[in-house]
Amino acid sequence: MSARLVEIYLPETEITRLESILTRNSRRYWREAVPGGEEKYSCIVQQRYAERLLNELELAFREIPTFTAYVSQLEAVLPPIEQTAETELPQPDMVRPPNAIERFFSRDRISTDELYDDIEESLHITPSYLLTVILSSIIAALGMRSGQAAVVIGAMIIAPLLGPTMGIALAATVGNAKLGGKATLTLLVGSLFAILAGIVVGHLVTIDPLVSELKNRTIVQPVDIALALACGAAGVLSFSRGASLTLIGVMIAVALVPPLAATGIFLGIGQPAVAANALFLFAINLVCINVAGIVMFLIQGLPPKSWRMTGGILGLWVFILSLLISMMAGRLVFGLGSLEVVRHYLTGDP
Repeated sequence: MSARLVEIYLPETEITRLESILTRNSRRYWREAVPGGEEKYSCIVQQRYAERLLNELELAFREIPTFTAYVSQLEAVLPPIEQTAETELPQPDMVRPPNAIERFFSRDRISTDELYDDIEESLHITPSYLLTVILSSIIAALGMRSGQAAVVIGAMIIAPLLGPTMGIALAATVGNAKLGGKATLTLLVGSLFAILAGIVVGHLVTIDPLVSELKNRTIVQPVDIALALACGAAGVLSFSRGASLTLIGVMIAVALVPPLAATGIFLGIGQPAVAANALFLFAINLVCINVAGIVMFLIQGLPPKSWRMTGGILGLWVFILSLLISMMAGRLVFGLGSLEVVRHYLTGDP
């Protein structure tokens, strides 16, 4: 059921403006009086119009101190509200009509405010967050050390880096510098603790660096770029539809946590050159996820505050990705990322 119940509280003097907005953006609404000279309006809004309604409410009433709006998801509505071309509401004059791609992908997208709420809680550097990062990295490190892919996947379900990663992509799309700075700091701190946890594992546990699960994190191939782009696009698509955070975490963490844990392991066993290879894989994955994430947010019709700013940020990410791809190509051409070179670093054999 793709509908929202929006409850709005305003002074009685504003009901004419409010009813005009509700008529344009909702299918059904009703009014009731509340104490204190306030009026409460409840309306049923199709999910694809929730963004539009909330934007109009904020523009119209944000200067009113008592203005409040609550949004909740509806499980069922009778009679049902269909999302078809026949039931589409007309676009306001000042709003650009969505193109066919935006209309198709934005049908199930939750509003920007709901995206903010889903992300906000995971952007705080708390003891719980740090402990989750450490445990996830340790589980991934031990899984790679023993060559058990299932254990590595199990570590991904914890998904500690999901919020910061999605936060960076969302902030770049809508041009929210405060959100972007907060997400970047949280991701950097989490990444540092993931590497430190890997170092501890490398010091305390006997490591065979030639185990495939570890060795694969030291060699960057074109397929790794495709994997990271797919992870970013699938993660954003699922996240913007309100899908399970665990599912999205597996998509994103597959590309981020294992390289960080591998970086720590190789540092712990005294192989900084190989650790740099694993960190290089992490950098490529992170950039790919953000490029794919921004593009997917835009395809779904997420409204940027400034297309110039969003386009500039996306262009910067693409430029960085191009540099990293060039470095990867050079390493492959000159054999710096080959299995033989990695084996030489790991074993010391000529």
